[in-house]
Amino acid sequence: MTKMNQRQISRINELAKKSREIGLTPEEKEEQHELRKQYILAYRRSLTAALDNIVIEKDGKEIPLSKKESIKS
Repeated sequence: MTKMNQRQISRINELAKKSREIGLTPEEKEEQHELRKQYILAYRRSLTAALDNIVIEKDGKEIPLSKKESIKS
């Protein structure tokens, strides 16, 4: 899944509100966890796609951004 639909985003918000007000059942907690994972994945893909389309102009040439190596500590 690459994109969240409005129904899924609304459900994330409903579960967050219910969690603050009265708490969630174990099934609702699992649903919330899965929806949040999907949301984060869709956000990262969207951000990566946007960054992949950025170019820098240097000396009259367009140079695409390059990916940096990830730092592991």
